[in-house]
Amino acid sequence: METLTREKIFYEFSKDNKPVKMVKSGTTVAIDTYDCFTNQIQSDRTEINTIDWNHVNPATGPIYVENANPGDILKVKIEKLEIGDQGVMVVGPDLGVMGHRITEMQKKIIPIENGKAIFDEIEIPLNPMIGVIGVAPKGNGVNCGTPGEHGGNMDNKMVEEGATLYFPVFVDGALFGLGDFHAAMGDGEVSVSGIEVPGKATVTFEVIKGDTLNHPMLENNAVYTQIASAKTLDDAAKIATEEMVDRIVAKSDKTIEEVTMLMSAVGQVEVCQIVDPLITARFVVPKWVLEKLDIKLI
Repeated sequence: METLTREKIFYEFSKDNKPVKMVKSGTTVAIDTYDCFTNQIQSDRTEINTIDWNHVNPATGPIYVENANPGDILKVKIEKLEIGDQGVMVVGPDLGVMGHRITEMQKKIIPIENGKAIFDEIEIPLNPMIGVIGVAPKGNGVNCGTPGEHGGNMDNKMVEEGATLYFPVFVDGALFGLGDFHAAMGDGEVSVSGIEVPGKATVTFEVIKGDTLNHPMLENNAVYTQIASAKTLDDAAKIATEEMVDRIVAKSDKTIEEVTMLMSAVGQVEVCQIVDPLITARFVVPKWVLEKLDIKLI
């Protein structure tokens, strides 16, 4: 297994980023990460006003995956996800859903002990997940804090250990990176931060030829999920739904009318996050339905 240290980071997904590692399809890599603040907040003594906000949401990488070409799909299996023993959360003016009612920046250090996050006297169950994960976009670079067709800051709590991500490839080598781990995060990430932690993700890459995607897709043991980001939640939800319906129609012998009715009966529109520069939603389909249709989405 190969490794990549967290000193190799970038703050913008871009075709112009120089790869820090080249791997073949089938390679497994252990990737270390900073937290979303590049580990700038280490204790209650840290003054929040001293934080360099130009250095947030770093992604470790980029990794060049050989033989990944525009139009292909990059499959990324999250084999293992490890997190640090301390997290941090913040709120502030104009940040997140409640920022219009908050007058000053505040932070909270969150110890992680015995499989729980300790928020004052409240023990929060962990759901470790990856907030920023993706590939270089087509065209101009995209800040790591913004999601899009390339992935990026999707803040989707289903991006957890055991999940498999599928990304459209826009540039040679895909130029993959990840970061922004959370020890726990609810759908929406309403304060603009989950419990932010450093960590390590062990992932396996595979290049898929002969198929393509417009937006990232996720698979786990139970479901397939189409992810989409847009300026509004309405638009993100509609894009995710339409992409899923179109894919099932293309893979099955059902009409668009039949698939639309079927998805209205068994599919789920869910929120990933509502606080980033673009909003992210997902459309979730149980695998048992696809088995009844005798199709695979990828």
